[in-house]
Amino acid sequence: MKKIVLSLAVLSVSLFAEFKTVSVDEFAKLQGKGYPVIDIRTPGEWKQTGIIKGAHKMMFFAPNGQPDLARWFFELGHLVKDKKEPILLYCAHANRSKALGEGLSKMGFKYVYELKGGIENGWIKAGKKTVK
Repeated sequence: MKKIVLSLAVLSVSLFAEFKTVSVDEFAKLQGKGYPVIDIRTPGEWKQTGIIKGAHKMMFFAPNGQPDLARWFFELGHLVKDKKEPILLYCAHANRSKALGEGLSKMGFKYVYELKGGIENGWIKAGKKTVK
C-alpha cells in the first residue's frame, strides 16, 4: 500500500510539472517577463562565448563531470524562492540543461524551460548577442 501511495504522489507531482524545450524567440520572451536565466556551463565556456545578458552563472557539472549538488541548490535557493517560479536554463548545446531540467521537473519544480540548441547552436546561431 505504501508503494502505491508513494507512486501516486510522484506521479501527481510530475503531472503538474512542465519541462519544456523552447526556441530562441520563446526563451527571450520568457526572459523578458523577468524569469531567472541560469547558465550552467563552466567558467571556460563563459569566457569563450560570453553569456546571455542577465543570466546567472551557476556551474552545475564540474570539469570532472560530477555535479556539486549542495552548492548548486544553495545558489538556486537564493535565486528561486518557490518551486512554482519559472526557471530558464541553458548550456552549450542543450545536453546538460536538458538533463538538469528534467531532474528539476521530477523534483517538483513546476515550470522549467531550456533553450533549444543551447547558447551555441541556438542563441548565437540565431544571431543573438552575448556579453563577456
